[in-house]
Amino acid sequence: MEMATPKRKTSHARTAQRKAQWLGSLAAPATLACPHCGEIAMAYRACPSCGHYKGRKVVDAEAEE
Repeated sequence: MEMATPKRKTSHARTAQRKAQWLGSLAAPATLACPHCGEIAMAYRACPSCGHYKGRKVVDAEAEE
């Protein structure tokens, strides 16, 4: 039994169009407003401005600057 094979080579343009759909969703990281100070912060990370994560202070933000 033989496998099906493509009759023509897939062009670079068609390959790029297919990959653009997949890469377009990965462009921007998830961000949200910090519930403590209201600054924009990345999801699942401590807020860089106030140092809070999940309602408690985990990082001393003033000492890092």
